[in-house]
Amino acid sequence: MSSGRIQKLLVGFYILIFFLYLFAPLIMMSMAAFNDVDFPQVVPWEGFTWRWFPALFDDALMIEGFVNSIWIGIGVMAVSVPIGLAAAIVMTQVHKKLQTVYYTVVVSPVLMPGVILGISTLVFWDRLGTIVDADYESFYYSGMFLTIVGQSTFISAYTMLVFLARLQRFDRTQEEAALDLGATHVQVFWKVLVPFLRPAIFSAMGLAFLTSFENYNTTVFTIQAESTLTTVLAGKVRMGTQPDLAALAVLIIVVTLIGAIAIEVAQRREIRRDLAAKAAAARAEREAEAAA
Repeated sequence: MSSGRIQKLLVGFYILIFFLYLFAPLIMMSMAAFNDVDFPQVVPWEGFTWRWFPALFDDALMIEGFVNSIWIGIGVMAVSVPIGLAAAIVMTQVHKKLQTVYYTVVVSPVLMPGVILGISTLVFWDRLGTIVDADYESFYYSGMFLTIVGQSTFISAYTMLVFLARLQRFDRTQEEAALDLGATHVQVFWKVLVPFLRPAIFSAMGLAFLTSFENYNTTVFTIQAESTLTTVLAGKVRMGTQPDLAALAVLIIVVTLIGAIAIEVAQRREIRRDLAAKAAAARAEREAEAAA
């Protein structure tokens, strides 16, 4: 056997082990969600059942945490996406000598441990509420509000990176041409820049929502007396795993796959539209040159 064939076999074996390491826990957990036993296990197989999925909807605490996670994710999207967009635009406008410093400052929350962000958010708004003599029922002490603010501090940096990647392909001459034709800066923003950034906006919204939905380190400190899906799951795991948790994991996997496929299809359509527009522009240019 040649050395090249041995190398291919070793690489193939490594890839197989790598994917088994990644997906074997997910496969085992998914199978446990359909096993008719009171403890999440695959072996021995006691029979196929769907009963763990309806059991999820009978858990009022989990439903409450799920609803809170949805609202928090929407709030984080509403806060972090505009902040990330503004930060990305400023990044393209500042002097090149200041871009490194600005980038470091804006991205620094990503490097900060979530525990520190959660505690600092809680302490800051508590002190601020004390200064203004706010009531404990006010937003200064609201777990939902504090969680949205705490998560947005670092998720905004993620959205900024998404917008920066898109802005690197933006042709600034389009803005200059629009301004020369009499458009205001507001019109240029809404009519030129926003349509170009639309794919990045949707990507940033999805990233912000999913990052918020699965966050635990920051949320566990800021949510206080309320709960999210991650904090509820963490509490349940401490008391022992149950098959309904495996059923919830299966639902999350299915939703994630559907979302990933939808995003991929949308991106492919966007690429095809861009290629078609470029081809039409090139064809029109050739026709104009031929007519001349």
